Amino acid sequence: MFEWLGENWWAVWLTAFLAFAVVEMITLDLFFIMLGGGALAALVADFAGADPWLQIVVFCIVSLLMAAFVRPVALTHLKKGPAEQRTNVDRLIGEQAVVMEPVSIDGGLVKIGGDIWSARSAAGILPAGQKVVVAAIEGATAVVAPPPAAGTQS
Repeated sequence: MFEWLGENWWAVWLTAFLAFAVVEMITLDLFFIMLGGGALAALVADFAGADPWLQIVVFCIVSLLMAAFVRPVALTHLKKGPAEQRTNVDRLIGEQAVVMEPVSIDGGLVKIGGDIWSARSAAGILPAGQKVVVAAIEGATAVVAPPPAAGTQS
């Protein structure tokens, strides 16, 4: 088997590329895909007739260059957008909710938008039907508080 691999380096590079691609899908760090790019470059070098030692050099150089120059640019483009843009559950903070079952510091249920969330109170017991504001999200639990009074300002 090792003799076959020694004669067919293309299989080694193709397997390395696929392995790096799978690891990249798991980590989403944009590092392993750069190694995968190096493996593809070594695969091309093999098809061009390069010796195994040269293929390894091509793999190392292309991987390093991609990690040094392509990855930072790609990360910048991925993180583009306003810094204040909230996503996922962060966008729920400050939203209005309705208490479905009385909420205390031990628990309860609120409706945020169209979803029912487990909740706990940041201030006393909140009766069913009361409108509240989401103060924080801790795991799968919304921390809610009564809305600030309309007449008070700081």
